Formats: sequence, C-alpha cells, structure tokens
Amino acid sequence: MSSSTPPHFMDRVAIVTGAGSGIGRATALALAGAGAHVLGVGRRQDALEETARAHRNIAILPLDICREGAAEIVVADTLARWGRLDVLVNNAGATAVMPLAETDPSVIARLFDLNVTAPSMLAHAALPHLRDSSGSIVNVSSTYGHRPLPGGAHYAATKAALEQLTRSWALELAAEGVRVNAIAPGPTTTDVLAAAGLSQEAVDGMFDYERDRIPTGRLGAPEDVAGWIVRIADPLGQHITGQVLTVDGGLELV
Repeated sequence: MSSSTPPHFMDRVAIVTGAGSGIGRATALALAGAGAHVLGVGRRQDALEETARAHRNIAILPLDICREGAAEIVVADTLARWGRLDVLVNNAGATAVMPLAETDPSVIARLFDLNVTAPSMLAHAALPHLRDSSGSIVNVSSTYGHRPLPGGAHYAATKAALEQLTRSWALELAAEGVRVNAIAPGPTTTDVLAAAGLSQEAVDGMFDYERDRIPTGRLGAPEDVAGWIVRIADPLGQHITGQVLTVDGGLELV
C-alpha cells in the first residue's frame, strides 16, 4: 500500500499466516502500513524475524499451524497482545506437482491438512472475536481453484475447497456481521514451488511457461496480491462478502 493509503486499519488487529515470505510477508507489511497491528505466523523463525524488522507494527509467532491446538494458540496470542481481532488472513499453503499416475496418499493428506483443515480451524478459533469486531476473513486461494491444473489436480482441489468454504461461510455469517472473501492469485514470484521440492531449473521453466500465457505478459508480484487482500478486508467494505477475486493478469480468461 502506498503512503497515501487512508489508515482504515488504525488500531485494528490482523493475523496473517505464512508471513515469513512471499504473499504473506507482503500482506503483513501492507496491513501494518495501513495502521493495523499484525501477528505474523509461520514455521520459520528467521524468516518471520525478517518480516518483523520491516515494520514496527508486526509481531511474530513461530508455529506450525497444522499441529494440534495451533489455532487456539494463535488466537490466544493475538488477544494477549492487543485484546481484539479484526482480520484473519489464511495465506499459508503448499503445492505439489503430482500427476495422477504418481498419486501419493501422504501428499494428498498434507495438502488438505495445510490448505483446508488448518484455515478452517483458525477461522473456527477466530470466529467469536470476529463477531465482536464485525471482522473479516480473507482466504488466499489460487486461479487454479477454479480452472484445471494438469499434474497438480490435488493442489487445485484444495483451493477449490477453500473457495467453496469462503462462499458458504460468507452466507452463514453475513447476518452476524462477519465478512468472508478470497483472493485467488495466479502465478506469482514466491518460493512456493521451491518449497514443493522443485529444482531451480524446473521453477524457472514453469515460470517461463506461465509468463508466456499471461495476457499482461508478466508474473504477479506478492505486492500485487497483498494490495487486494488489504482492500477486500477494508472495514469500509461492509457490503462485500462471499467473493473470490482473481489476481492473475487475465490468465483465467485464456
């Protein structure tokens, strides 16, 4: 967000998962820049510390959100620091290149655990406090949550599940003043492919392939996505809920 962005989040409180790098880090910085107190959650303490050094409004909690009781720990830590919760950004996630012929049930379980179950439990733990603040949940999906991904069907399926959770929760919670939306990035320059075990050569090849298909002619940057997460979570946007906004340079159109 630019320095001219109105501070609509002043004294509000946000949780951002996967805040150690990429979209999560950019989102934590954007929310902090808009005035929010931000708890950045992730597994890598050194990466989180780098995020926190970039803005005084960011505190960190190194934690695997898939571990038992993690959601309650995250929400309790937030309330202990600031006494309220206004925004939950479910950004942490994983991908996997896994054609059907190579299907591994342990990989499927890991993908659903991080991409679907963990965001669900965080939303569950946050809900009483989001009701109190008329707050907002923003789920980070993918353009492949609503278009096919050959060789990565199970990853795409987790994001499709997250988008359906977004719509269903939005309808369920609208009367209680809690909004639920999703941002669906296209190919973005983050370390998620490397974290999935791909070599740098394979990552570069996939990025080149995707770049050639994107109508705007470039990959997304984390800041492209973070800006829209902040906008859709803006407390002034009280009439926006149940939406999945795709930020992919027009890739879903081709």
